[in-house]
Amino acid sequence: MMDEVAIPQIGDGDVLVNVRAAGICHSDAHYRSGRSRVEPLPLTLGHEVAGVVDQVGARVTMVQAGDRVCLHYLISCGRCDQCVRGNEQFCQTGSMLGHFRDGGWADYIVVPERNAVPLPPEISFEHGAALMCSAATSFHALRRSRLRADETIAIFGTGGLGMAAVQLARGFGASVIFAIDIDESKLQNAAEMGAIPVNAALVDPVQALRDHTNGAGVDVALELIGLPITMQQAVRSLAVHGRAVLAGLASEPLQVDTYRDLLGREAEIIGVNDHLLEELPLLLDLARRGSLDMSRIVKRTVQPDAAVVNGVLDELDRFSAPERTVIVF
Repeated sequence: MMDEVAIPQIGDGDVLVNVRAAGICHSDAHYRSGRSRVEPLPLTLGHEVAGVVDQVGARVTMVQAGDRVCLHYLISCGRCDQCVRGNEQFCQTGSMLGHFRDGGWADYIVVPERNAVPLPPEISFEHGAALMCSAATSFHALRRSRLRADETIAIFGTGGLGMAAVQLARGFGASVIFAIDIDESKLQNAAEMGAIPVNAALVDPVQALRDHTNGAGVDVALELIGLPITMQQAVRSLAVHGRAVLAGLASEPLQVDTYRDLLGREAEIIGVNDHLLEELPLLLDLARRGSLDMSRIVKRTVQPDAAVVNGVLDELDRFSAPERTVIVF
């Protein structure tokens, strides 16, 4: 539903951003359906946001009106134990744009100064918005995976996060990258970026991965879909000392054969939750230099129309949406 809301007021340490682009993420479909809690209601969705600074508070020094920015979606205090340890996603008073405070599916949004990250002129607003979640989450997940040079990786899901992960994994030094999906067009996109495609609609992906690795399995399996079956496949595809990294949001529990899948291989399951502000400058520089091609990720732009946006969310619920759709204002 479209609604009229007041332009938000800024505090002394805040910036008011005129939104130019905001991504539509699979998480937004979870928020709409209630699979993931959203409060307080009513609340404006949208956590992938880029735009132009319109106003700044009296104490703001790092940005000024007219600056192009993209927004780090985690609002943290910077002072609690978790923030001091570098774990800002677990901030004791933290909140997320479009989840626990109003997001960017609107003309204007207010964030603290530190959350307004300079957007290089070489990067469009559409690409800058998508970088703030799809690429940033994949980058953080790869860091958590401890992926090393000459290791193999299987990426389950080749949507926006998956296509970012395919490109970033090469930069981490992966020797072989497998892309698993059931959408042939997305697999072709991944193959053009150097991944070996595995169509899970046609073959058992676990067996296919073992066949490709002479029975060994993969060193890292990155799950970006959030289905019990794909999480199980990620765990079952691991080699000795392999790491299954789970980033997809699931509403059902994961069942694991602890001896066969974990203990017998000394394998690990690693959870991934969001990303860090300190990771964004490097990610933006990769996109600025073309090492991360965001045109492979942002496949469609739409207008801020309720019926159109809900249609995209319906596609995401059916796992039939293109890699990333971005709303342009």
